[in-house]
Amino acid sequence: MIHGVKVTPLRQFHDERGKVMRMLSRNDEQFSEFGEIYFSCVYPDAIKGWHVHRRMTLNYAVPYGHIKFVLYDDRPDSPTRGEVQEIFMGPDNYCLVTVPPLVWNGFKGIGSEMAIVANCASLPHDPQETSRRDPFDPSIPYDWQLKHR
Repeated sequence: MIHGVKVTPLRQFHDERGKVMRMLSRNDEQFSEFGEIYFSCVYPDAIKGWHVHRRMTLNYAVPYGHIKFVLYDDRPDSPTRGEVQEIFMGPDNYCLVTVPPLVWNGFKGIGSEMAIVANCASLPHDPQETSRRDPFDPSIPYDWQLKHR
């Protein structure tokens, strides 16, 4: 696990009408500050990555569909520098992933339907504090292909 990344299981409350999927409260340990909430939709096999934020903390959850969420740590002073972490997210692994600043991340839609990725970010979007790389940039040691283990 990458230093500073937190994975918190989330609760779903089911009844005969449907369900409620809790994500984040200002009383939660993971909550730092409110900047904005947005939803990113990704089609199966599409990749959104890589990106990194210099100051923003991200809080991701996937209430619909499935993604492979990937993180890469290239922070010079981190004890997990050079490590890659995969987290498979969706309603069957409903969790909150808190990503600290300076950790590269991206995700790929998996399964057969579009996924909805919710992010409660600590700061409003600011393109000046974000850097991006191509999903296949060789400086990040990750292969997005399906792995038959």
